[in-house]
Amino acid sequence: MREFLTTERLEPTKRLVVERTKDFGEIYDVFDRDDAASQSDRCIQCGDPFCLNKCPLHNYIPQWLKSVAEKDLELAFKLSNEPSPFPEVMGRVCPHDKLCEGDCTLNDGHGAITIGSVETHITEAGFKAGYKPEFPGITTDKKVAIIGSGPAGLSAATYLLRSGIAVTMYESADRAGGLLTYGIPNFKLDKKIVERRVKLLEEAGLKLVLNTKVGEDISFEDLANAHDAMFIGVGATKAKRAGLTGERASNVYDAMDYLTAIQKKNFKTDYDKKFDFKDLNVVVIGGGDTAMDCLRTAKREGAKSVTCLYRRDELNMPGSKKEYKNAMEEGVNFSFLASPKEVILDENGSAIAVEIIRTTLGSKDESGRQRMEEIKGSETRINADVVIMSLGFNPAIPSFLAENGIETNSWGGVIVNEDTHETTTTGIYAGGDCYRGADLVVTAAYDGREAARSIAKALIK
Repeated sequence: MREFLTTERLEPTKRLVVERTKDFGEIYDVFDRDDAASQSDRCIQCGDPFCLNKCPLHNYIPQWLKSVAEKDLELAFKLSNEPSPFPEVMGRVCPHDKLCEGDCTLNDGHGAITIGSVETHITEAGFKAGYKPEFPGITTDKKVAIIGSGPAGLSAATYLLRSGIAVTMYESADRAGGLLTYGIPNFKLDKKIVERRVKLLEEAGLKLVLNTKVGEDISFEDLANAHDAMFIGVGATKAKRAGLTGERASNVYDAMDYLTAIQKKNFKTDYDKKFDFKDLNVVVIGGGDTAMDCLRTAKREGAKSVTCLYRRDELNMPGSKKEYKNAMEEGVNFSFLASPKEVILDENGSAIAVEIIRTTLGSKDESGRQRMEEIKGSETRINADVVIMSLGFNPAIPSFLAENGIETNSWGGVIVNEDTHETTTTGIYAGGDCYRGADLVVTAAYDGREAARSIAKALIK
């Protein structure tokens, strides 16, 4: 260990831009045994590890880095899979630069350990070696229903099944995974990775009910009566809008509708052909990871031009620096310090441009963030054949919440006890984006894990 003086930070190999933009295959290679070991060997084994403390799941990062450095894959696999429901997913989609790697002690002059890539290697190599997460089988007479099969729901199912509790999961879509399946493109997360985890849970006893919308195809009350507890993990799917004149035009789309349609296309299932943007000028409004996903997807779909409008500068972008860099490499145009003011329509009511005004960053507000100030007289137009709004999401409030005494806050988030994740109705728990608003996969996984532990504690006396 502590080889940081002789070994530099190593990034995983990326496919060449001219190759990767032709398809939706993952762009990063998985570390081999030697690269994973050499990166892990750089760890200085801090007495108070910042990486572990910054991780929402509190993954055993120093411990599994040590195991990888010593080439003890079996121990690393067990350590990695204990606090995390799907580390091979986290290794691919977490914003490591803002979490574990961002707080790595070696950032001070040496470059952080490539923690995310090592995390991916551990589980992928472990699966190849025949290792599997351990489940005891259904050992209790308790039954829990989970509504939603996204990261929070899959995490809750994982830890309930580890407690020997029977789980039935209800998903309105035709495939499990929620955001992991229909919201994150294949070039970041191959869907076979998600399918493999779901299959492991089914082997452990999970009953998965697809194409079933709770409140319509089956009543919430029937589920509540048939189970000892419930977990709600329906995510946040209601797209935010900017309130711009013209933003309701027929060729102005929400980000998730676009990503879902293209994923269906990649699955070779029916999708709405209006989302074929080949040879079109595409403008995306927003600067987070979902915006990067839309931009990079449009490039792969053969758009004529792809432009991102963001009202602040590059340093203030809310998403991962890695995803921004990848988008830049792939030919996305970025217009920073550009605040959209109006979607310009033609005589038929279709969007043809976005009017923007240039901005500058001024004094800091109470939170310490620089205020955005508009520059008078700097208005200009960006031509667009289609516009994608990627400004975040709020929970879509199912009617069964209020009907069953489950309270929500002013913006639609489910109110829970932060210690137990129990809602205002006894025996009903919730977590993920329907509680937090649009957030990270890793925080949804944390909520599902902690809710499952609370449920198990309440049911198994």
